[in-house]
Amino acid sequence: MRMDSDLAHLPVLAEEAINALNIKANGVYIDATFGRGGHSRAILKNLGNDGRLMALDQDPEAIAFGRRIFSMERRIEIIHCNFRQVARVVAERGLNKKIHGVLMDLGVSSPQLDDAARGFSFSRSGPLDMRMNPGEGQSAREWLATVSVDDLAAVLKKYGEERSARRIARAIIESRGHMEITDSKQLADVIVRAVPGYEKHKHPATRTFQAIRIFINQELQALLEGLQGAASVLAVSGRLAVISFHSLEDRIVKRFMRELSSPPKMPAGLPVMNADSSVPFRLVGKPATATEDEIKGNPRARSARLRVLERVL
Repeated sequence: MRMDSDLAHLPVLAEEAINALNIKANGVYIDATFGRGGHSRAILKNLGNDGRLMALDQDPEAIAFGRRIFSMERRIEIIHCNFRQVARVVAERGLNKKIHGVLMDLGVSSPQLDDAARGFSFSRSGPLDMRMNPGEGQSAREWLATVSVDDLAAVLKKYGEERSARRIARAIIESRGHMEITDSKQLADVIVRAVPGYEKHKHPATRTFQAIRIFINQELQALLEGLQGAASVLAVSGRLAVISFHSLEDRIVKRFMRELSSPPKMPAGLPVMNADSSVPFRLVGKPATATEDEIKGNPRARSARLRVLERVL
């Protein structure tokens, strides 16, 4: 029997994430970024018969895949939504403050990158879409057809931290003047011509594609809303575990967790010490990174960083 190719997808930091969640056999958990179910499978292995898992994803292909492979698994519910809606999902099921753990694995998944039809990859030719949910919002092709040089350069700088943002933006707009940019490889070629001398071992289009994808999917705003929602639904001793892959995401996660686990800052002169304030969350350990063995088997894990927050009050 042929194994489904999607099942070969390797979840990043799987062992570390499961340890971080400190799973109770009868607990209620959320995999907020189902993808191809690698982390969900690992969570289910640690749940007993009375345990429960809600798996969220905004990608309809991931949802269809999940409902197919878990069709006989009564402990899991596959839910089609963006993780920014996690608090609503929990409230609708009457589980507020009853969640024992939430896992978020950020960014684009390997199956999405490998599918040229999604337009995420600069090394494969395919329709220039880049939407996590192709049924919602504006595609990258549609946006690039009308965006100004200034606005495009601002997006590349803000979300891609691209040093050559204005040069690349001008090249894209100039190319748009004599041909419609509809293909991911076509866009990548424009970028390569604009910045022929680039970082060693890094494709010149890497940061531009990241920036456009983040902008199109409103990823950083969704991340902040998702973090807020996830933290709000945790039970006492419940944990939020977040795997990030680039500095923009990680800075948001780090700042969010640090603020929730620190006492509020009091105005100078008040007869109240920070130590007198109750802090409802604590940081769990130091950020975890992939081992060399995992990186050899899964290069995507190289930049992964896992941070963990626990509700204590």
